[in-house]
Amino acid sequence: MWSKATVRFDRVVGRQSYRIHRWLYRRTGGLIGHRTAAGTMLLLTSVGRRSGQLRTNPLLYMADGERYLVVGSNGGRPQPPAWLLNVAANPKVRVQVGRRTAVAEALILSDEDRAAVWPRMIEYYSGWDYYGQLTERTLRVVSITPVA
Repeated sequence: MWSKATVRFDRVVGRQSYRIHRWLYRRTGGLIGHRTAAGTMLLLTSVGRRSGQLRTNPLLYMADGERYLVVGSNGGRPQPPAWLLNVAANPKVRVQVGRRTAVAEALILSDEDRAAVWPRMIEYYSGWDYYGQLTERTLRVVSITPVA
C-alpha cells in the first residue's frame, strides 16, 4: 500500500517536492528532512558525468555500520537514476546525513554483495522490493562510506 502511494506521489509531484526537501534539509542542517514517514534520508552530492556540475539528491538510506546503503530505484522506472550513473563515473561524493556532512566514496555493490544485504533492505523499506517489480532492470545497491 505504502509503495503504490509513494510511486504515485513520485510520478505526480516528485521533482518539485525533492527540490523543496533538499532546500529544507540544507537550510535546517538536517533537522527537517532527515527523518520521514518512509525512513531516514540523506543528501548525496555527485558530479554530473556529462556536465561536471554538482548534483544533489535526497535518498532514502539504510545505515549499515559505518556506511549508508541506498538503492538506484528511480521509482521503478526502466532507466536508472542519473545519480547512479554519476557515481559509476566518479565515486567521489559528498554526503549529508542529518547534521553530519562528509566526503565519501560510493561503491555500486556486486550482485553477490547486493544479494547479501537485499533481504535486510526490503525489511527496512518494502518499497524497494515493489520498485523492483515495476522494472526489468536489477535495482543497484550503492554503499556510501565516509572518508576520514
